[in-house]
Amino acid sequence: MAARIIAHFGAETLNVLDHEAYRLREIPGIGSRTAEKIRLAWADTREVRQVMLFLQSYGLSPALAARIQRTYGSDAINVATTNPYRLAMEIPGIGFLTADRMAGALGFGRDSAERAEAGLLYLLNQASLEGHVFLPRERLISQALEILNATPELIEASLDKLKRESRLVIEEQDNLTAVYLTRYFNFEAAIAKRLLAIRNTPKYLRLRDLPALIDTIEMSRHLKLAERQRQAVLDSVSHGVSIISGGPGTGKTTIVSVILAIFAEYRCKALLCAPTGRAAKRLTETTGQEAKTIHRLLEYNLEEGFKRNELNQLEAEVVIVDEASMVDTALMHCLLKAVPLTSTLILVGDVDQLPSVGPGNVLKDLIESEVLNVTMLTEIFRQSEQSRIVLNSHRVNRGELPEIQAVEGGDFFFIERPEADDVLETIMTLITTNIPRRFGFEPMTDIQVLAPIHKGTIGVENLNSRLQEALNHHSKGFSVGQRNFRQGDKVMQLRNDYTKDVFNGDIGRILEFDLENQELTIDYDGRQVAYDFSDLDDLSLAYAITVHKAQGSEYPAVIIPVATSHYMMLQRNLLYTAISRGKKLVVLVGTRRALAMAVNNNRTQQRFTGLKARLQGRLTAFEEAE
Repeated sequence: MAARIIAHFGAETLNVLDHEAYRLREIPGIGSRTAEKIRLAWADTREVRQVMLFLQSYGLSPALAARIQRTYGSDAINVATTNPYRLAMEIPGIGFLTADRMAGALGFGRDSAERAEAGLLYLLNQASLEGHVFLPRERLISQALEILNATPELIEASLDKLKRESRLVIEEQDNLTAVYLTRYFNFEAAIAKRLLAIRNTPKYLRLRDLPALIDTIEMSRHLKLAERQRQAVLDSVSHGVSIISGGPGTGKTTIVSVILAIFAEYRCKALLCAPTGRAAKRLTETTGQEAKTIHRLLEYNLEEGFKRNELNQLEAEVVIVDEASMVDTALMHCLLKAVPLTSTLILVGDVDQLPSVGPGNVLKDLIESEVLNVTMLTEIFRQSEQSRIVLNSHRVNRGELPEIQAVEGGDFFFIERPEADDVLETIMTLITTNIPRRFGFEPMTDIQVLAPIHKGTIGVENLNSRLQEALNHHSKGFSVGQRNFRQGDKVMQLRNDYTKDVFNGDIGRILEFDLENQELTIDYDGRQVAYDFSDLDDLSLAYAITVHKAQGSEYPAVIIPVATSHYMMLQRNLLYTAISRGKKLVVLVGTRRALAMAVNNNRTQQRFTGLKARLQGRLTAFEEAE
């Protein structure tokens, strides 16, 4: 339709739509009713167009301008001109430097209090994106001096003002002064307080004759629990809060199944959840009981937030959370509010994997606090002993090199390639030819490349470009900025989108797109989701993804480039996490030196969090700041 209108009126198109919409009837097939619909639709977009033009005049991309307009609506121009620094704090994709340039163009002085306050809040928000719940005061001030080029007096004064306004919380901790965004202080304090309350509250259920009941369950299911597994079951159903942590093949799923059987015997309701859709789906498959994402369990919607909360709690005697290492501070806070004090809470995960993408290191802090019941599983059971994937993931986790000699019929392989270009070409051959021919895996759906970094020859971006060309032969495609998409592409959602019910890390396929209406449809495991082109900053190609994005997921076959060019990201827990994503086949491609560097590097970035100390009583603040 748009193309026909432009073809008919040419340079007059905008004038006709603005002032002479009746002339639309000159176009064959457009009658009075259709012309009126077009006129009204065009009028509705006038405000949007004004906002878009205004924002783009300050150098913002159309996609960012559209995101700002959707967030603030008719108030977008007022927000941008009154305090452009709000954009950096409230709009994903707009950094402080972008907002600062806009502020300078609007006449804001470089020594303004608004700029200093926005810079401090921006740095704390950036720190949360790096996993920190707070920053030490000295580090925060040092970073603020660097990006703001302001006086120490202005920064100190702005810090004190933000504290007085309750936008920050400053707390003396063991050997430092912690500066929190108020919401993260409140989340952390509430987590500690709520966990201890659940732990200490007597449960309505009094479980008797547990050893005999476990014997009966073992007989009915033709299984025999190891002593450590049996103790984990007994402890988990007897404590208010329990943690079960272990690597692949250590029997976590068996323990959870027996726990569910015990509660079912007593006719107790159990709720199962996990942070991601894929993890929830896998939990459903392994237990035979429905599991939901935490967001779905808490009945999240955009208008009301989490409907399940302290005023409308979950109805269950036991709540089991799988992949608990992925749960960040904010989500754990929301979940705990909805768990009744009389419920039993069981957290299951692998503390040695990568921590959550979001701020905090919740599972690690809970375990190290030593105030909760914890079972650490280390024994690999018989059904997993034949898997070199399982054996090698545990070797890596212990700081030992994996066994890389080829074994006929094996599921773990290492291919030595000295240069990045060689690694790339080997990966291409493995996906397009060797693995499908030898193992029968389908390249698009069964094989996943996991890379440590985005840039470089064997980074995610270049791998995706090459794999798209090799695997997707659809000629129909479109471009957004520098990114090219095609019908049939394998894509990943990069941020939680609760209106679409798709979450960070979900992988789907592009079914179709409409250039005229700027829309496309993506299939997520049989569920079709519509996207506007302005939402495409939330999507990326997913033939190759980072290891962080693969957390909580498993794939039939995994290929991992391991090269010294990735030396900044060659870490033991990253390699361990990557290997444990493969279910049936793992192939490492690179050098023995890079592999050894990763295994020997157990230094992970420290995350600033006070949860462990708060649980231990070394920090007394449990009440939320105003």
